[in-house]
Amino acid sequence: MKVSGYNLMQAMRFAVEEINNDSSLLPDVLLGYEMVDVCYISNNVQPVLYFLAQEDSLLPIQEDYSNYVPRVVAVIGPENSESVMTVANFLSLFLLPQITYSAISDQLRDKQRFPALLRTAPSAKHHIEAMVQLMLHFHWNWISVLVSSDTYGRDNGQLLGDRLVGSDICIAFQETLPTLQPNQDIMPEDRQRLVSIVEKLQHSTARVVVVFSPDLTLYDFFREVLRQNFTGAVWIASESWSIDPVLHNLMGLHRTGTFLGITIQNVPIPGFSEFRVRGPQAEPTNQRSTCNQECDTCLNSTLSFNSILRLSGERIVYSVYSAVYAVAHALHSLLGCDHSACTKRVVYPWQLLEEIWKVNFTLLDHQISFDPQGDVALHLEIVQWQWDLNQNLFQSVASYSPLQGHLKDIQDISWHTVNNTIPVSMCSKRCQSGQKKKPMGIHTCCFECIDCLPGTFLNQTANEYDCQACPSNEWSHQSETSCFKRRLSFLEWHEAATIAVALLAALGFLSTLAILVIFWRHFQTPMVRSAGGPMCFLMLTLLLVAYMVVPVYVGLPKVSTCLCRQALFPVCFTICISCIAVRSFQIVCVFKMASRFPRAYSYWVRYQGSYVSVAFITALKMITVVISLLATGLNPTTRTDTDDPKIMIISCNPNYRNSLLFNTSLDLLLSVVGFSFAYMGKELPTNYNEAKFITFSMTFYFTSSVSLCTFMSVYDGVLVTIVDLLVTVFNLLAISLGYFGPKCYMILFYPERNTPAYFNSMIQGYTMRRD
Repeated sequence: MKVSGYNLMQAMRFAVEEINNDSSLLPDVLLGYEMVDVCYISNNVQPVLYFLAQEDSLLPIQEDYSNYVPRVVAVIGPENSESVMTVANFLSLFLLPQITYSAISDQLRDKQRFPALLRTAPSAKHHIEAMVQLMLHFHWNWISVLVSSDTYGRDNGQLLGDRLVGSDICIAFQETLPTLQPNQDIMPEDRQRLVSIVEKLQHSTARVVVVFSPDLTLYDFFREVLRQNFTGAVWIASESWSIDPVLHNLMGLHRTGTFLGITIQNVPIPGFSEFRVRGPQAEPTNQRSTCNQECDTCLNSTLSFNSILRLSGERIVYSVYSAVYAVAHALHSLLGCDHSACTKRVVYPWQLLEEIWKVNFTLLDHQISFDPQGDVALHLEIVQWQWDLNQNLFQSVASYSPLQGHLKDIQDISWHTVNNTIPVSMCSKRCQSGQKKKPMGIHTCCFECIDCLPGTFLNQTANEYDCQACPSNEWSHQSETSCFKRRLSFLEWHEAATIAVALLAALGFLSTLAILVIFWRHFQTPMVRSAGGPMCFLMLTLLLVAYMVVPVYVGLPKVSTCLCRQALFPVCFTICISCIAVRSFQIVCVFKMASRFPRAYSYWVRYQGSYVSVAFITALKMITVVISLLATGLNPTTRTDTDDPKIMIISCNPNYRNSLLFNTSLDLLLSVVGFSFAYMGKELPTNYNEAKFITFSMTFYFTSSVSLCTFMSVYDGVLVTIVDLLVTVFNLLAISLGYFGPKCYMILFYPERNTPAYFNSMIQGYTMRRD
């Protein structure tokens, strides 16, 4: 005996009687009704043919039914989607209005198939969306789905599966429950099927079970759940059984877990609770018994369940109530009723259908109107089953608005768990921040969490299955969701090493400037002329320029500073080295080669061989510098510090060591040449014997350059820059003080040796020794 069915029948009777007693709605018109039991789904065709027939129980075959008047002008029901489709296929041919109060299948939204069908309940799409948002709210992403084998179960199971595609929720498995008919005992194979389904639930890690099935199928299923003592689950009920009082009354059901259901919002109907348990006042003489429903037995069952029905609220009852009122308001409009009377006329079903589509009225503070798909946008509620008879057995814990499309007003839920903790139903725990997902198996909800490596980050909105590399100028620690700017590393003024080198460079600049002044004041003396004469001023000027270039090594590299470091300084330094090399060759040429190759020596003197040689070497150096610049460019480049990836080294040359070897190769060759010629002149007069000074300068330059290249092959970063700058300053000091320093010392402290007579005596002594 289905108590809820009798409860809905009483809701329809209550609505009709209330309308008949209302003088403002359909005045002077009484509504009548006939009710039949469709016996779940087995008795659909006979009642619909009965309703379509005329008073003589005949259904004539006509070409045009526009003027046909059937037994009834509208049909309320049936309850489930499969029965509704069967009935709607008949009623739509006659455009006879049909309003269902609980069938939610999305197939019913097709107005090409069912033009006469409307609903006072939200469609399955909204029910499914409310379920999904509920699961997302509690982070349940690993669920089991049970569906009945009828159209209702198949359609809603498919709709849920389609909704979950691309979402964060996965279906561990889906099983089909055997569907029973009323008063039918379960078959042995169906019972074994239920046993295997419950066993599968027992072994699954999914703790959330979504069930799409009529209530009739679930009694045997939950008895098997209780027999196997399956507990700790969260059962999510579809609207077909979410507030079923008989299933709720099943002994021991509360031990199986937490029950949450999707149903229409509760709208209290004044006076209905008393009307529900009131027996019929007068029985029609032609009352018929359809299937096995006996009204007296239904009434007795309803009396026993009255407290449960009263506490559970008027939910589907309001859908029936509003469906009857929708028909009444349409009739009121069609009959042109005013406050006192209505026009007496024949009502054709298609005319009434047009008016029903137009209805828009307020019923118990809720707006009733049909959208283009024939649905009323009533709110849905999430209810939790309670077993305390002193409170609402189906307590509302959240609501869902079809118009807004989101869950709201979520309240605390009494979980059937230890310490009332929210049940966990996840194939894999959620990854921590900065962890990527590594899929495991076919389900996207089953994965392994792996930390993103340093230098990578996880952008969950783009791809949560792969860590993305940071941009070249950024870095990240392990397990990060974003990158941070790398710290640029370059030689800065506040560092102690920079200050020390700057002081040395300033000392070299001042000493070189002093030497220039001394040489300028003693330009006509033999000491200055023996040192190179005018060529000395070229060297000293270039040395001053080289000292002035030292500051460009400090600070953030730019195109201008890189040009000075890679072009201006190498050219200046090479000219100085070439002057020393040419000068050492010229001294040897005067004393040792002039007598042997007088003609060659005369050409050397006549055509200014020393300046030509320096110019040639300078041109050759400029060619190498241009080649180096074309190969490497002038724009500063950055590279990661191998010792600390959070640091970016910014420099003028991406391959500084190879570039240094290329740029200094000519200078190294000149230093070897200068050293060789100086060594050949070690027996020259003391005033012209510069072997030890040139040897010191050239040997120091050669050794320091090789050491710098070796150091750069081991170390990297700012340390290389400071060592390179220090070696550069030392090389400049070696030329300034090592080559010119002794001559200044002789000019200042031994002026008697800086005379033509003294130089002539030294030359005569050298000549006499050779003879």
